[in-house]
Amino acid sequence: MRVIKWVLVVLAVLALAVFLAARLGFLEGPPPADLGVRDGRLKPPSDTPNSASSQAHRYPGHPMRVYAQVEPLRYTGDPVLAQERLRQTVATMGGARIVTSRPGYLHATFTTRWLRFVDDVEFAFDPAAGVVHVRSASRLGRRDFGVNRERVEAIRERFGG
Repeated sequence: MRVIKWVLVVLAVLALAVFLAARLGFLEGPPPADLGVRDGRLKPPSDTPNSASSQAHRYPGHPMRVYAQVEPLRYTGDPVLAQERLRQTVATMGGARIVTSRPGYLHATFTTRWLRFVDDVEFAFDPAAGVVHVRSASRLGRRDFGVNRERVEAIRERFGG
């Protein structure tokens, strides 16, 4: 009985330590320095199952190519208006913060409520194809349990593409 009490105390202290570390920003992870569009491509998917990308197919030898693949967002009409609509869509989602918004490119972060994990989401407009390529990836951790894919699909539904 005494051992069980100590185990419970240790678990409670560990949980409190993780919560405090999260609140102090230790679980955010460093911002990636290599985001953006290069040669018409967003950064490749993560090497572990914690990202989603509409351009994963453009990296044929990538180990997470199949896992990460999602469809790009589709739009019709003026790409400038579509980008503003996408920016507004993302900005209204819980935990979202717009980091960069320039013609043809949008970068946002999503921060989880309790542990303050940060995911980076990028959008690159391809007006000729009428699509918006997207990449969403966790900064920390090896797995995201499908969170990035779910976020992309939620954005797709709200954006209407």
